[in-house]
Formats: sequence, C-alpha cells, structure tokens
Amino acid sequence: MKGKLILENGLTLEGEIFGHLQETIGEVVFNTGMTGYQEILTDPSYFGQIVVMTYPLIGNYGVNYEDLQSSSVKVKGLIVRETCQGPSNWRNEMDLESYMKEEKIMGIKGMDTRYLTKLIRQNGTLKGMITGQDIQYEQVKKLFTHNPTKDAVKQVSTKEIYKIPGQNLQIAVLDLGIKKNILQSFTKRDCQLTVFPAHTSASEILSSNPDGVFLSNGPGDPKELDDVIKTVKSLIGIIPIIGICLGHQVIALSCGGDTEKMVYGHRGSNHPVKNVMTDRVTITSQNHGYVVKKETIPDDFQITHINMNDQSIEGFKSLARKVMSVQFHPEASPGPEESSYIFDDFITMIQEDKYAAQ
Repeated sequence: MKGKLILENGLTLEGEIFGHLQETIGEVVFNTGMTGYQEILTDPSYFGQIVVMTYPLIGNYGVNYEDLQSSSVKVKGLIVRETCQGPSNWRNEMDLESYMKEEKIMGIKGMDTRYLTKLIRQNGTLKGMITGQDIQYEQVKKLFTHNPTKDAVKQVSTKEIYKIPGQNLQIAVLDLGIKKNILQSFTKRDCQLTVFPAHTSASEILSSNPDGVFLSNGPGDPKELDDVIKTVKSLIGIIPIIGICLGHQVIALSCGGDTEKMVYGHRGSNHPVKNVMTDRVTITSQNHGYVVKKETIPDDFQITHINMNDQSIEGFKSLARKVMSVQFHPEASPGPEESSYIFDDFITMIQEDKYAAQ
C-alpha cells in the first residue's frame, strides 16, 4: 500500500507502508547499525522517535523474543529501504512485519534512506508523519508543534518496585527507561538488583540499603527531569553512583554541569570511543540526542572517555564524589561488547569505597 513520509520542513517522500497501518508522528532520527533492529525497536530510549535504518536490508534474520530490550516496541515508526519477506535464522520466531502488526507500529519502506540520513545530518532531527492517506503538509503542519518525547521517562519507567536476586553487591537501579541487557550485565556479575520507578525519592532508594546506585538510559531531554536531578544531587557523595546515557547526563546536571541537544545525535553500534585512562579505543553502541557540555564539567571531575569522531564527552568520574558515568552503552544490544568493563569498574569502585569505610 502506498504511503508517504511528511516532514516538518514541508518535504514529502513517497514509499510503501507496512506493519500496523495507522498513521504515526515522531522525531525522525537515523541509526547506522547493520544489525540489531529488534533491539532498536524495543529500546525505551527511542520513545517518541521514528527511526531510519541506514543499512538497506532490514528483517533478514526475523525477530526472536529473547533479544527484545523491553516488554514492547517503543519507537513510533520505522523507515527502511527494503524489508526481507523470507527471514532465515535458527532463532527466528516471527518476520518483522508480523511483529510490527502485533505491536501496532507502522513502517514505511522503499525510501531512499541514505538521502534522508544526509538530510537529517544537514538540518538536524526533524519531526515527521508516516501516513497512508492522501493528505498534504498544510493539513498536518500544526501537528508538528507537539513534542513527541514530552514526559517520555514517566511513560517508559517501571510503575512498581521489583527485585532481581543475586548473591553479590546490592544495586539500587533508577529506571529512566532501562534496557534489559543492562540488568543482565549486572546479574551476570551476581548483583542483587532493586529496580525503582524514575521519580522515586532519595530516602526510599537508600531504604533498600544498597551498596551502589545505577542511573539508567532513557528518552527525552534530561533537563525536564527536575525531580530526578534533585534526587541524584542528594545522593551524590553518600553512595557510589554510576550512570549510562541519560543517567550520565542527569549526573552532570546534578553536579552543576550542563547539557545541550545535538544536531542529529549518535545512534548506532559503530562509534569509536577513547578511554583516556588506558589510551585504548573501543567501538561502542550509542543512542543519544543530548550531550554534556565539556566546558561545564566541574573541576573536580576527570574526563575518562572521548568520542573519536567529534571529540564530545563520553565519560567522566569523581572519586571524591563517588561518581562515574559514560554516555555510550557498555551493555551493547545491539553492538560490540568490548566496553562491558565499565560494569566491572563500577563494582571495583563500590568495593574500594566499602574498604575505605572500614
């Protein structure tokens, strides 16, 4: 069925709609990964966004329920060059279009995704609508005034506190839109997890008697999270804290730093990041549209990681404040796992803090 992508700048691109055939509006962003489309679809950090896949063929290995990063699809839509109608993989349980129908998510294919990616790189992220109706830009332009990522964290965070058993350290997890593989990265290290809703108070977090606090990834503008920033500010210096992605930005804001929206963000599984402590470069998985401004990082923080493409800040720490964080995703899913040492570094920080307190 024919359809179109209408962008907020007035440009309209034609294609063929698939999945759940109900028009959708979101912030159009691109991901440069060659694989991992089902992890991308279910990553809560993509809430409110329509994702353009730059790799031309999507769906060739189907979908399995083991690799999903949350309980449901979180993107608002999917844009691809071509979908595979006959997936082949021993783990395949369902083809991509059937899964999108099941999750009530619309896609559009037959698009020149490389052209669309260049457009976003030149103009920044744009709001867009995927529709099968014969409508024009002037009829829908008022709809683009709505912010599709507003209150995103509240919508993707857990509603109830829950625990994941373990025999090692006790970690309090503040769920800002957490991916499943982050939880699995801790459980592989036999940590006991207590997962809290995003807007939980500091006193309630501390009442679980944790050894450390983890701030997760998540969607939207970190500056909208006033109460989360206030909570983290009251925890810093009391207990070891680590943040990933949105959690990293929240830590910066809690310590007097500042963040800004990037032109088109970092989204993909092929971003080189240098660990300035070891002088080693790893290829990382990334998904963010905001970044910490280098000049606002407090003087007592040490920059630990730098993006090799644009020199943006990818990590910092302060032993005095018992804080470390990274902008990239060491848990991968999708992407390379060579940065998973970040979880081990945090465990080491907790253990050294406990030893120093004795």
